[in-house]
Amino acid sequence: MHSLALPLLHPSSDFLSLECRLPRGRRGRGGARMKADEGEGRLYLGMDFGTSGARYVLVDDAGAIHSQAKKSYEGKEAGWEKSWRNTLESLLGEIPRQICARVASISIDGTSATTMIVSRRTGELLARPLLYNESCPEALERVAAMASENHTVCSSSSTLCKLVSWWDSHDDKDKDDALLLHQADWLLSLLHGKLGVSDYNNALKVGYDPEADCYPPWLRSQPFSQMLPSVQAPGTAIAFIKDEISSRYGFPEDCRVCTGTTDSIAAFIAAQTTEPGQAVTSLGSTLAVKLLSTRKVEDARFGVYSHRLDDLWLVGGASNTGGAALKQIFTDQELERLSAEIDPAKASPLDLYPLPAIGERFPVADPAMAPRLLPRPDNDAEFLHGLLESIARIEAKGYRLLTELGATKVEEVFTSGGGAKNTIWTKIRQRVLGLPVSSATNTEAAYGSALLALRGVNRG
Repeated sequence: MHSLALPLLHPSSDFLSLECRLPRGRRGRGGARMKADEGEGRLYLGMDFGTSGARYVLVDDAGAIHSQAKKSYEGKEAGWEKSWRNTLESLLGEIPRQICARVASISIDGTSATTMIVSRRTGELLARPLLYNESCPEALERVAAMASENHTVCSSSSTLCKLVSWWDSHDDKDKDDALLLHQADWLLSLLHGKLGVSDYNNALKVGYDPEADCYPPWLRSQPFSQMLPSVQAPGTAIAFIKDEISSRYGFPEDCRVCTGTTDSIAAFIAAQTTEPGQAVTSLGSTLAVKLLSTRKVEDARFGVYSHRLDDLWLVGGASNTGGAALKQIFTDQELERLSAEIDPAKASPLDLYPLPAIGERFPVADPAMAPRLLPRPDNDAEFLHGLLESIARIEAKGYRLLTELGATKVEEVFTSGGGAKNTIWTKIRQRVLGLPVSSATNTEAAYGSALLALRGVNRG
């Protein structure tokens, strides 16, 4: 059986030594860059920008957690760009300067297919960010005509559909200056000052081919291909941290900023899962499943796609069901109280499909799918039981689908995200899945990003 050495990434074929790749920056005495304070050991910073908030985790050379913190976003009223930027600055400001002085590298994960169009000259946004769950159905027919049948990009919420939609709705004068970035790319650029660098996990849904390690010819031939970022393996050092950021927060001048990944991939890395047949379900605002497989599987009809991890494939999909839909109905306190009233050994007769809004991505890609929340029992505990069990059925359907499409059969499921803390839900899921279900070794995507930051310094 194959096994996978953490941190679970396929090395880029053109990865050069870190010192060759990184640009020159400020120098200390004698022309050398000011180095991280290693008196108490170097640290590595990972940041997760999820759907509802952000978190940082600092780890040491052994991968042990040194410290962590989280922040909620200001909300869309402030504008997502401003909210993400302010949250980044707020989290960095919470790290004491003496701790920042020990940070050797930084990596960030963001939500998959959250798309940003910026000016390649100034970095300013040319349009509002298009979030991970937003659809551009008007672009789907054109995208489907470009790509192979059932390609990952053939979903109205794919990054490529968002790019084509923007391209078709803007004047030529805007296009020469335009550059596509993903949420994680943009946040990282605020730290290293370079535009146009991405990673192949984020770039998958814009059409990047992780098997060939390049954009395919059908994509390179399109007029908008000039907007595509360059792509590196996750955890590749891009540049030293900007002088401004170094001075403001106390990071050493030789702190390296590394390419990131998506939030669900970071959660998988955090779980330190290494054997084919092992899977990680992320139960956050949404539900994402990832299965380690010996075979690559893709089918846009069902929102299924594969990321390459060394000689294995991480096959999965992301549903819009999950915590965000639950929190539209119950508060955190109600979820905790009502869960305690549920008998997890008993099946719920309710057949529901909780969604926070119209539209589903996996296990079926249907932008018109409406939430199904009726009938609602008078007893709230019975209603929550039905909601939790219905989400578990969606999860089970997703894993069955992956196997039917050719992925390695799932043997064991680990859980990350806030839903992993609900022991009643875990027991319901174990019954519905018919598989061992347990919490992952670590449940935070920010921890996975911290491992990428560690890799960025130590690889090569």
